[in-house]
Amino acid sequence: MRLSLFLTLALTALIEAHSIIVYPGWRGNNLITNDTFPYGMQWMYPCGGIGTTRNRTYWPTTGGAVSFQPGWFRGHLTAQLQINLGYGTDGPDGGPPNMSNIMVKPFMLQGPTNNPYPGTVCLPQVPLPAGANVSAGDRATIQVVELAQHGAALYSCVDIIFAEPGDPRIPIVNETNCFNSTQFGFAQIYTITTQEPILDVVSSTTSDAESLRKYSWAGWLPLVAGAMWMAL
Repeated sequence: MRLSLFLTLALTALIEAHSIIVYPGWRGNNLITNDTFPYGMQWMYPCGGIGTTRNRTYWPTTGGAVSFQPGWFRGHLTAQLQINLGYGTDGPDGGPPNMSNIMVKPFMLQGPTNNPYPGTVCLPQVPLPAGANVSAGDRATIQVVELAQHGAALYSCVDIIFAEPGDPRIPIVNETNCFNSTQFGFAQIYTITTQEPILDVVSSTTSDAESLRKYSWAGWLPLVAGAMWMAL
């Protein structure tokens, strides 16, 4: 009985840790732990073990809202979040070949305590990646990545079709599907350089070349000595 209760609480904690995309949609329910995914599906790159959906969601060609529930369980007071975009359907399972195009750079999400806490994060205007060139009808995949403070990464995706702004097929954004829980805090991620990298390839190569030129005449010494001996 105690073991059963312990397993139930453990699985509940795992489920609460996972992220759910609220808007514009979700590839599918991957809050599952089974024999294939003993630690849960969302640990699997790039989209938490769920294949590309056939029922894509329309999303503006100028960028738009992304809302998700990051999930919270004990030990996850903070998490790092990032949103990426993958273009096209030439990759595995009819999805993108990669998810390396950054839409929202990493930022920190802070909870009120270290205890389990559910909540919703809304980014009302997520831009397209730098240099993006998309047209209505193009297909892509939005990826939400959550990096927990213990280092584990959770992946969740929504497959989209781009549409012109104002297209009636784009889901309406309102306070029911895109809002920020007041208990959450946000923080920027920044770095402080403590040691600069040391890699002077050009200087090293130039120095080596000068050394070769300087001492290259040494290789001719045996030939010069042999010629002088023959002349004697």
